[in-house]
Amino acid sequence: PYLSPPPSSPSTMNSDLTYRIAFASLRSLTPAMAREILARTGSEENFFNLTSGQLASMLGFRNRLFDREIRDKALREAEAETGFIARSGISATYFTDPDYPSRLLECDDAPLMLYSVGSCDLISARVVSIVGTRHATSYGVGFVNDLVEGLARKCADPIVIVSGLAYGIDVAAHRAAISAGLPTVGVLAHGLNTIYPSSHREIAATMARNGGMLLSDYRSCDNIHRGNFLARNRIVAGLSDCLVVVESDTHGGALVTARLASAYSRDVFALPGRTSDRYSRGCNALISSCVASLLSSPDELIEAMRWPARPAEGEQQSLFDSTATTQLTAEEQAIIDLITSRGDATINELTASVNIPTPRLMGMLIDMEFRSLICAIPGGRYRIR
Repeated sequence: PYLSPPPSSPSTMNSDLTYRIAFASLRSLTPAMAREILARTGSEENFFNLTSGQLASMLGFRNRLFDREIRDKALREAEAETGFIARSGISATYFTDPDYPSRLLECDDAPLMLYSVGSCDLISARVVSIVGTRHATSYGVGFVNDLVEGLARKCADPIVIVSGLAYGIDVAAHRAAISAGLPTVGVLAHGLNTIYPSSHREIAATMARNGGMLLSDYRSCDNIHRGNFLARNRIVAGLSDCLVVVESDTHGGALVTARLASAYSRDVFALPGRTSDRYSRGCNALISSCVASLLSSPDELIEAMRWPARPAEGEQQSLFDSTATTQLTAEEQAIIDLITSRGDATINELTASVNIPTPRLMGMLIDMEFRSLICAIPGGRYRIR
């Protein structure tokens, strides 16, 4: 009985989405604050339909966001945005939706609404964010290509590459992902009604068509300004399991993103470079200050993250031919372990290490060779088959 709809009450069929868009557009709200407000008011619709006085009474404080004028404007813009979303095939994911990226939701300043084009698994896949300077060198781009290709080839779990679709390292990461057959997500600093820079429109479309996504927390009516680009870095950092900085000067957005990722308890890695190289100075500083770990290969990242690695070519066959299908005695296992740790071993080295008399050891080695567990190589040495 105390609710009185405002003059600008949404007329679209999907009024719930309109109210959510309007609520999410109140930029000062964090997920924690939003939950508290919704717990007290009951719903987004109630938040907009209550009078300013009723809101202040229910929440126990006054705020400029409660002004009728502010809320009416948010609703008008949300109604227009709902129409734009429907016409453009855009998905809107609210912070209470089950498919909202769980890693991002762990961050205190996560956006309440995400707008996206394309479809990409940002929950169960491993997510690697790659950022760096807009003035990328061949050294940086070459490393990005090797890193992404190596992750695609060597990591057993699905990998998603995230970056910001900017010039330099960002777009190199997206291109490398497409080349390696990995989905890639571009986090934009503006609404999905445009692409900036415009020269990246083609790759943006390719990303969305090939299992990737364009993602933003900005509406189509939001103006583009410099602060957006720094603000969107929290999403690049928050979506990730780990962040890799590839080339940066001592000041720049990549370093801001690295510090955000560190604050979110994400693993941060950086590509080292010569101290004389301008765009390695920021990475070197991250490493020396222990914000980032030094990274030189995809193997190092997979190992540091403790992700499962794919067996090397030929390794699976060797595995099934030997220890995987053969029950080993304790002495045989000791022999296998020693040869594995050294790469190969002589009879004398084995005798000294496993404490088996030489005549008996020779018989065991012949039997193990017959069972295809080991093989003899020139020089009287043995290695794993």
